[in-house]
Amino acid sequence: MDYSIIFDVIRDACDLTLRIQEKFVTPETWQKKDKSPVTVGDLAVQTLVAAKLSSAFPSIPLVAEESADLLQSDDGARFMSIILEFTSKYLPDVTPERVIEWVARGDHRKAGASSTFWTLDPIDGTKGFLRGGQYAIALALLEDYKVSFGVLGLPCLPPDEKGHFASNRQSTPTDSAKKGSLVYAQRGKGTWRRTLCMEDGSLKLDDDSPVRLQTSNVSDARQASFLRSFEAAHTNVSQIDLLAERMQIGGEPVLMDSQAKYAVLAAGEGDLLFRFISSKLPNYKEKIWDQAAGSIVLEEAGGKITDLDGVDLDFSQGFELTKNRGVCASNGLLHDETLRAIKEIGA
Repeated sequence: MDYSIIFDVIRDACDLTLRIQEKFVTPETWQKKDKSPVTVGDLAVQTLVAAKLSSAFPSIPLVAEESADLLQSDDGARFMSIILEFTSKYLPDVTPERVIEWVARGDHRKAGASSTFWTLDPIDGTKGFLRGGQYAIALALLEDYKVSFGVLGLPCLPPDEKGHFASNRQSTPTDSAKKGSLVYAQRGKGTWRRTLCMEDGSLKLDDDSPVRLQTSNVSDARQASFLRSFEAAHTNVSQIDLLAERMQIGGEPVLMDSQAKYAVLAAGEGDLLFRFISSKLPNYKEKIWDQAAGSIVLEEAGGKITDLDGVDLDFSQGFELTKNRGVCASNGLLHDETLRAIKEIGA
């Protein structure tokens, strides 16, 4: 498979989100049933990616976060003109009917119909996108329900002069041409980063050779740091604090939205990442698009990811990880110790 096509698609998706942010300081939003914000950006990116995938890989279905039902509602119809305005640069033949068709192609209610499929989170970390923090365009290919390829488009997370991520960087543009990163992994071939640069008003992929990412070699929890979200809606903050105390984790936590955390973990600039179930949402299950791309990016960099019980993530159960409980991700060296500590605190 020619993954260079995917790099171009995700680069364009990153460019699209930056253009929307530039026009809307606070993008127009409405509320889905689960109360999470949906922006013009989510639907515009899903339109763009679904259109490009259907052209390049017509036989591979897509499972994505958003539904065309929103666009066909009274609330969503008013966003159509904005979506058309922003996607026409990348999709010259876009029409309202095609927007609905492309978004509907990724309807997650069809999940499970095929064991080979793409899964997309058009803007992972929507609240970060709205707030001006980190977010990711997360796309993964699953074959026989196993993640074989994943890419994270990170429009606001470029490497610094030393090649490191500025882990707590917010999406404030700088004078530098470097604006973000593309982090990707193919099963058995490692995890790599390319830089997204602004050139003539559009994002371009740099011409430099890709940089291979590797998780840290920290094996002592007292020297470790962990990544955690700004948003606490779906996690149990008190259990994370209890686990950090139990393991005597010495490093300061890195606050960051979205699967950008997996890229930072893969680059060795953090050591642990947890996702505990919030007591307010005891029946919450992770969605496949929230973990697929990030999981292979971490694993191919030398890390490990399971659920809180040490069970591998199971992507064969539709659009939710119904056989898994939370997430435990690490640099690999600290994984067993972390699972033991999770069990000891009764999380």
